[in-house]
Amino acid sequence: MAWWKAWMEQEGVTVKGSPHFNPEPDAEALYTAMKGIGTNEQAIIDVLTRRSNVQRQQIARSFKAQFGKDLTETLQSELSGKFERLMVALMYPPYRYEAKELHEAMKGLGTKEGVIIEILASRTKNHLREIMKAYEADYGSSLEEDIQADTSGYLERILVCLLQGSRDDVSGFVDPGQAVQDAQRRRLPTVFEEYERIAGKSIEDSIKSETHGSLEEAMLTVVKCTRNLHSYFAERLYYALKGAGTRDGTLIRNIVSRSEIDLNLIKCQFTKMYGKTLGSMIEGDTSGDYRNALLNLVGSSA
Repeated sequence: MAWWKAWMEQEGVTVKGSPHFNPEPDAEALYTAMKGIGTNEQAIIDVLTRRSNVQRQQIARSFKAQFGKDLTETLQSELSGKFERLMVALMYPPYRYEAKELHEAMKGLGTKEGVIIEILASRTKNHLREIMKAYEADYGSSLEEDIQADTSGYLERILVCLLQGSRDDVSGFVDPGQAVQDAQRRRLPTVFEEYERIAGKSIEDSIKSETHGSLEEAMLTVVKCTRNLHSYFAERLYYALKGAGTRDGTLIRNIVSRSEIDLNLIKCQFTKMYGKTLGSMIEGDTSGDYRNALLNLVGSSA
């Protein structure tokens, strides 16, 4: 089954990088696009959205070696707004990017619990372990301790369980007692089915009736990610684009972080759930260089 897993992973990727890659001409193209008066945004899009993250890191090293400048800092000084935010996001190695998103969700006044819940509930145990290492290396503190300092009560307990990769433990907050032992013994989908049979209603309905706010969001997110991860991300992207105003942070984070994992599979689920393509919604809801870059990342037949 290893070949099937590898094929599925490859099929899920929207950004595959350049097969005949050479970082030096790419670095030169970016330098030319940003030197002097005015910036050639399309040239930047053509390079950064068509290279894998590993290739972008090589371009950044070549840019530094050839021109003595940091590529990310140069992008920040030459670009602005949502387009800048997207291009800079592409330059972060994956684990460091997600560590940055978590750090920004907790710094300053107020905590963006939704960002923390999304990342912790949807990543694998190994992925979370790497994020924790990146967080400590970049910010000099423990991600777990920072979450504990910024949240409290059941929400804090759930987030810590997720961070430790113990998704099963979370079901114990729905029905303390037997459910905890059941969840620890068996996979969560089985627990959800048995809960529905015994309680006469779905686990989602129970969560909605018994909790509210960020605690409800955290518990529902665990259930959604357990049932169908691609449906969860499709829903996040849909509501980032739906209605007045675009939730650009959610849109950028999910497209950038899933583009080399499973964005094609998320796109398929998106169309199945909402009867329209992700690309068509991006086209209708965004504009200019920002839209062009997003559409490149989402890929053909978006």
